[in-house]
Amino acid sequence: MATTYRHARPALTVDAVVFGFDEGDIKLLLIQRGMKPFAGRWALPGGFVRADESLDAAARRELREETGFSRVYLEQLYTFGEPGRDPRERVVTVAYYALVKLGDHRVRAATDARNAAWFCLRDLPRLAFDHRAIVDVALRRLKGKVRYEPVGFELLRAKFTLTQLQHLYEAVLEVTLDKRNFRKKILGMGLLVETDEIERDVAHRAARLYRFDGPRYRQLQKKGFNFEI
Repeated sequence: MATTYRHARPALTVDAVVFGFDEGDIKLLLIQRGMKPFAGRWALPGGFVRADESLDAAARRELREETGFSRVYLEQLYTFGEPGRDPRERVVTVAYYALVKLGDHRVRAATDARNAAWFCLRDLPRLAFDHRAIVDVALRRLKGKVRYEPVGFELLRAKFTLTQLQHLYEAVLEVTLDKRNFRKKILGMGLLVETDEIERDVAHRAARLYRFDGPRYRQLQKKGFNFEI
């Protein structure tokens, strides 16, 4: 026999703040809504959670359906539930943030998204719902996270130069880092593997490419190693 609830049950959604890195800029993936409310307005990819799926599964499904992204770094961020945040009904959303290697993913809008595109953080359009507030929380989380965990490598190609790595940290943290000190610190951690390759098709002197040693980091973690930039 079905249970009768005396209290109203809010609808549940998931939203994803998807960050990418390109040409020295942190970028945000947005979708253009194809239906009301806020038809035509840019928003975070997301949607309603189905009754038979977990929150993580819902977030990954919405990303796949609205942007074409599947395998990405995804982490739960925060829950937003202010009354009136959605004009349709009482809606609580569980927000996630994702980190994407831009070169590995081609954006394609689908389902109820009219369009999907990357925007520089400093040049965002007006967003639907309370999505700008969600973006601000996600950016604060990312700034804190990259200092103490090597999640920044999720935004770079598998092989990268030390200059590209420094530019990534400068873009996320919004600071200028001393080149010599940065390289000494990051190389001193023993987490980068120097390859026998150099970057191609560049106007300046080609630099050596490195890769992040994930297994080595996990081994060091077990021994109490602290990653800190």
